[in-house]
Amino acid sequence: MATNTEKAKRLPFSKTRVAALPVPESGRRYYYDSKTPGLAVCVTSTGNRTFYVYRKIDGRPIRLKLEKFPEMSVEQAQKKAKQVMGRMVDGWDPQAAKRSRRDAPTLKDLYEHWLTHAKQHKKTWPEDERKWKQHFTKLKNRRLSDLTMADVAKWHASLGEKNGPYLANRARSLLSSLYSKAHELGHNGPNPCLHVKPFKETSRERFLQVDEMRPFFTALASEPAVWRDFWLMCLFTGARRGNVASMAWKDLALEQGVWLVPGDQMKNGQPQSVVLPPPAIQLLQQRSEDRTGPWVFPSKRTPDQPIQDPRKSWARVTAAAGLEDLRPHDLRRTLGSWQAIAGASLQVIGASLGHKDLKSTAVYSRLQLDPVRVSVEGVTQQMLEAAKPKDGEA
Repeated sequence: MATNTEKAKRLPFSKTRVAALPVPESGRRYYYDSKTPGLAVCVTSTGNRTFYVYRKIDGRPIRLKLEKFPEMSVEQAQKKAKQVMGRMVDGWDPQAAKRSRRDAPTLKDLYEHWLTHAKQHKKTWPEDERKWKQHFTKLKNRRLSDLTMADVAKWHASLGEKNGPYLANRARSLLSSLYSKAHELGHNGPNPCLHVKPFKETSRERFLQVDEMRPFFTALASEPAVWRDFWLMCLFTGARRGNVASMAWKDLALEQGVWLVPGDQMKNGQPQSVVLPPPAIQLLQQRSEDRTGPWVFPSKRTPDQPIQDPRKSWARVTAAAGLEDLRPHDLRRTLGSWQAIAGASLQVIGASLGHKDLKSTAVYSRLQLDPVRVSVEGVTQQMLEAAKPKDGEA
């Protein structure tokens, strides 16, 4: 049987009655709506009035906070309470849902899970880690279930504005790759990157020009031998810098002038035979005289490992040479560009650079026109000279 105190706490809610509820001197006091099962209002000593839904689930009292009064009207609270009570009757436990949300994986959790696998199967994971540390700060603590397409689109646009379209697209690709592993953490929601369009990218055509070679070589001469030789090998072979850094003595056949890059180090998964021109062979022969381990370019700190991060060396070289907007990958592009200017076919250039199809080599097709242009311009000039009136003729 209900006590007088309990009866005093139960009344038919209305705007006037809720507004007139007495304010306790301290703490809080709950009042219950006699017309709507489960609906309560909490009045605190500060005068705040907040609607709650109250129900016992498996003998446990559950209070689910709605909104404050009068921001939420009595009628809205009564309607919401009926909806919530209906869900509870059907088995919904708001506290369990709250715990589930609290324990839901964040993007940081997903990245750490993904990185464990990437370190075993992806040789470019250090580049991905740098992207993560530099460009994912705003997203890393978001729960996977909360990250929307709109969030990703805003983040991607901001990166594009600050860092350029290429980096923004690579960061977006990394985020999409992370979500491919999300189901392994129990998240089965959609990938928020799927409908975020990448920025349009134009093929980069920067390479070392004739008048840039001398300052580049002069700057290299001041570098430590391992970095000097590393950059020269990148230039002479056109190989990706990651492959050059991992160059092992066992993969070299200097007498035949060939470097066999293992398939597990190649982007296309296929082993590649790289031609070593005489300057590259001479460089390797000199380095072999001081050979101390399996790597052609060993790390100074850990000689049993190859060199890792070339950024500081590259910054010194380009600054000393006065070369603007030159990136390490442009050394690879330099070999292909100079081949194209010399008239080499796209098939030959593609084979030199280890391209699997000619699409990757198409950027050099424009440069192949340069020798043709020289010839055409020379012939047309001769035509114009021949068309000029001879001395004494009208």
